[in-house]
Amino acid sequence: MSVSLLGGWFPAVLEVLAAGVLVVAVGWRNRQWRFRVLPVVVGATALVALIAAYPGARWAGITDPLPFSVWLWFGLAAGALIVLAAGWRSARWWRRGTAVLAAGLAALVCANGVNQFVGYYPTIDSAVNDWTDTPLPGQVSMAGLAHDAGTTRLPPAGRLVAVNIPATYSHFHHRQELVYLPPAWFQGVHRPTLPVVELIGGERGGPGDWVRLGNAVQVSDEYAHRHHGWAPILVFVDATARFDNDTECVNGPRGNSADHLDQDVPRYIEKTFGAARDARQWAVAGFSMGGTCALDLVVEHPDVFDHFVDISGDLAPYTSTPAASLQDLYGGNVALEKANEPLLVMHAHHGKYTNVNGLFLTSTEELRHQHEAEELSKAAAKAGIWSRVEISPGTHVWQFAAPAFASAYPWLANQLALPVSPHQETRHTKPA
Repeated sequence: MSVSLLGGWFPAVLEVLAAGVLVVAVGWRNRQWRFRVLPVVVGATALVALIAAYPGARWAGITDPLPFSVWLWFGLAAGALIVLAAGWRSARWWRRGTAVLAAGLAALVCANGVNQFVGYYPTIDSAVNDWTDTPLPGQVSMAGLAHDAGTTRLPPAGRLVAVNIPATYSHFHHRQELVYLPPAWFQGVHRPTLPVVELIGGERGGPGDWVRLGNAVQVSDEYAHRHHGWAPILVFVDATARFDNDTECVNGPRGNSADHLDQDVPRYIEKTFGAARDARQWAVAGFSMGGTCALDLVVEHPDVFDHFVDISGDLAPYTSTPAASLQDLYGGNVALEKANEPLLVMHAHHGKYTNVNGLFLTSTEELRHQHEAEELSKAAAKAGIWSRVEISPGTHVWQFAAPAFASAYPWLANQLALPVSPHQETRHTKPA
């Protein structure tokens, strides 16, 4: 079950098997099949692949250019079904079954091609665990958490607990979320007032992505081990409500995601886990859509969050095209769109930001994101926000985001390591 889906023998064997079964499904058959039917099948297959790759990808909201092999295997999956339909009368039952099997295998190779591009499921085990909602490693219940608290000894590692955060302010129908509590939270009767980092994943995914793919718990445990159990509380939030609901963390037709992240979550974490209330001890970090969200939330709500780590985020909240973004995210409301564009928000901010800083992390293969990060960083500097752009080897996949976050974690933790006294609590709360 730990067999890699991203490389090695399994993807290669799957491709060879799919190709072999497709050849059997096509067969040599008779002269009419070879010289009349088969050329039509090949042409139709190529046409389907081309339509899927160009207008189809745009209609589906796919903005990143997928590898040619993905569309090739998509076309071959469709081609197997065309073979099934074109040769139905003349084919025996076993050849019909082979065509169905070929279509399924080609579709599986196509899907794994997308997976290899984004790095979402590294192994078969990770895919199965996600599909079956298997608890993440080290995950405990709230009841189990109460049992572990108040120990005299420092635990060797933190705990991950699933939480149901009430959507009191946002009414956002989110999924179950996760909270990581470092070892220091469990030691002693009087818990320390710990800082908090909200972690947001990409547009397609769930709250557990930063645990499974971003290695955030492991990174935090390693940091805590070097700092006498101290580390920030991590909150793995749900910004999208479901796998394919790209909210970009704004309030709009797709749900009040922003209100959930800047209202529901902070209040619950502060009340339930005794976390810090000072905005200087709250941060947002994210990858892809989550990176866009991290900057946007900080510049729009500096009374809630003062630090960000933007990993390969966009210039502004964006879905597929400017027109689609306006409609999808804001219901056509131009004023609302402008109120969520970081460049405009920073420019319109009354006075300079104070205590706000962050990192823009992007990869060597992401030229657009590099340029956008530089533009955002320059605008941030003019608004009083300190930031730095860091470019590392990689591309727009979790296999880049995970080590990028690990490298940024000590810096982020250092920004959050602030002694708190009552007069320092700067959070402005809205009336209930």
